Amino acid sequence: MNLWQLKIFCKTVELKSFSKAGEYVHLTQPTISSHIKDLEDHFGCRLINRMGKEVSPTKAGELLYGYAVRLTALLDEAESAMNEFQGKIKGRLVMGGSTIPGGYILPDVIGSFTKVYPDVRILLSVADTEEIITRILSGELEFGIVGAKISDKSISQEKLMEEGMHLIVKKDHKWAEKKSVSLKMLTKEPFILREPGSGTLKTLDERITSAGFSIYNFNIIAEMGSTAAVCQGIKSGVGISILSPVAVKEELLNGSLKSLRIEDVNLKRIFYLSRHKHKSLSPLSNAFIKHLKRELVQHD
Repeated sequence: MNLWQLKIFCKTVELKSFSKAGEYVHLTQPTISSHIKDLEDHFGCRLINRMGKEVSPTKAGELLYGYAVRLTALLDEAESAMNEFQGKIKGRLVMGGSTIPGGYILPDVIGSFTKVYPDVRILLSVADTEEIITRILSGELEFGIVGAKISDKSISQEKLMEEGMHLIVKKDHKWAEKKSVSLKMLTKEPFILREPGSGTLKTLDERITSAGFSIYNFNIIAEMGSTAAVCQGIKSGVGISILSPVAVKEELLNGSLKSLRIEDVNLKRIFYLSRHKHKSLSPLSNAFIKHLKRELVQHD
């Protein structure tokens, strides 16, 4: 067994295909299969189910995958440290972001960073806040940016930026020409909610509760798993919702959606740079975070 075989195994599990894993690492499908077979011989058990077009890990494979991810991440960290020692910024960086930073903030920063450091390869995972934190704790991600404060004492969080959420309605909604509405008015309208685990929902629930209401007293017509789905639901007339304006910037500019302030409730929220408290960040991560902070200051 070697680390290269573990990398191949991880990629096969993630892409659910020998051929796609082969394309990713520039090897033929038979070579990928051979490496997986070597791992199975080493551990004395089957690691991959090979039925149908997609492959999947066995229970033993799922167990190995968790360790393999951490081992390959440590290898990436070692390579990054050695590159920095030699005055180079290069290597592979794996980070995460919850819906808003991952979908609307980090991609631009990654673009500007890789222009400066073209030898860096970045893998960005976008998921809800709970998932990003879970993957930081498991060692799959070096750090993440999320929109909620975390109680887990193994997670260190640093305030990165602040934004205000707004009520978002369709352009022909009866409130479209208003600048603000009361919280009481809002409870009567068909409302689209983000799914449990979302930082947006966690913040919204906290702020509305502090204003003397409950989010679950709203006329909830649907729960959706992404900001993009909520946005589409608003445009389709399913209901209204409270979102980050950055997530619907284009729709606000072209006039298909309208943004309103909600009276008597503070909907400002903080995005936190989150990492494992007991693990050191790689030099590559530190370089990216410095760049990220500079970019946010320039666009503030």
